[in-house]
Amino acid sequence: MGNLKITTFQGYLFWENIDKNLQNISTRLSAIREKTNLIVLPEMFSTGFSMNAEKLAEPMGGKTIKWMLKTAKQYECVLTGSIIIKENDNYYNRLIWMRPDGTYEYYDKRHLFALGKEHQTYTPGDKRLVVELNGWKICPMICYDLRFPVWLRNVHEEYDLMLIVANWPERRIAHWRALINARAIENQAYVVGVNRVGHDGNEVYHSGDSTCVDPNGNVTYHKRDEEDLYTFTINADEVKKTRQALPFLKDADEFRII
Repeated sequence: MGNLKITTFQGYLFWENIDKNLQNISTRLSAIREKTNLIVLPEMFSTGFSMNAEKLAEPMGGKTIKWMLKTAKQYECVLTGSIIIKENDNYYNRLIWMRPDGTYEYYDKRHLFALGKEHQTYTPGDKRLVVELNGWKICPMICYDLRFPVWLRNVHEEYDLMLIVANWPERRIAHWRALINARAIENQAYVVGVNRVGHDGNEVYHSGDSTCVDPNGNVTYHKRDEEDLYTFTINADEVKKTRQALPFLKDADEFRII
């Protein structure tokens, strides 16, 4: 496992406007000047956190999936973020893990945000996703999942990096920051959280606060209140050293959600 270079985009999302969001993200990504292994976009990056799934949902292989493939090929890296998908008459808040060769995997958000009535529109997922990239085992999650540590448990060192893509409002941003730190420490893994900025169509403000926290709980990246495209490297040795010096995962209770 070598070091991993990650590019995060903390973006303003244009409410329910797929074309404008894809155009804006393409423009912002054009500023990338160095080779990266992974580009991470926010939750529902093409629409904002909308319950208007009947209007906005796309099929697998739709416009946004095709844009993701084109972009992954352009930058020769994996591209990930969540979008609204319709499949078998159900709507999903689905994270797509798009590789530059056109193969992909996906994760459907398990914990739907009842306070925002997400559960009345979308169907929850029931399977975690762990993918590999440059020797790293990576577990991607979506926003509200962050609050549920049993679902995120790193049993038997299943992952080295957890990703959280989000539309997390500023009014609860203290929870976001505390929970990301806790998930990194208890799972002895890097946690990278990518949030959006600006007001959404419901006039809810998002401060971003995208962040990277190492396995010891040290914040190595943090950005607030403005769009930010940032590339940074996470260190494989940091994961190994932490787990060797503090072998806490070996003492963990062996249970999980089935």
